[in-house]
Amino acid sequence: MSTETSIKNEKNLSHSQSGDKGGTIGTAEFKPSGYTIHRQVEKSLDEQFSRERQHPVYIAKLPSFTASMNVGIVVAGGTSGNHRHYYESLIYIIEGKGYSVVEGKKVEWEAGDIIYAPPWAWHQHFNTDPDHEARYIACTNAPLLQNVGGIARREEAV
Repeated sequence: MSTETSIKNEKNLSHSQSGDKGGTIGTAEFKPSGYTIHRQVEKSLDEQFSRERQHPVYIAKLPSFTASMNVGIVVAGGTSGNHRHYYESLIYIIEGKGYSVVEGKKVEWEAGDIIYAPPWAWHQHFNTDPDHEARYIACTNAPLLQNVGGIARREEAV
């Protein structure tokens, strides 16, 4: 990498988004964590988080300091709880169809779609299929916010 490219990357780093290419610096040090896989995630239901979200949630337990991932299931004809959080959430629909309401805007989705829930935006997910569950994978930057000062707040609607 040239010095010019490196300087450009450093300047753009604070404004990088998930779709950006070349916005990272190519030097890093690998520090082994002891584990790099969480096998059979869907066998480890997070009961407290599932109660709060009002649908089953399985959290991947990996040593990432910046990102989290979980698998969620919205039962046939069911909904999640209405909630918001300081962290961003990208939600990939594995199977099913339905819609989400994000800050009052209805967004229809089906398998293969990705939904974006911005920080502190109220959102709720609805499975419109009365016979089949909807399944998703959610990726968030909650650990990053927790690690820079414990600012990963979340709130459930009452």
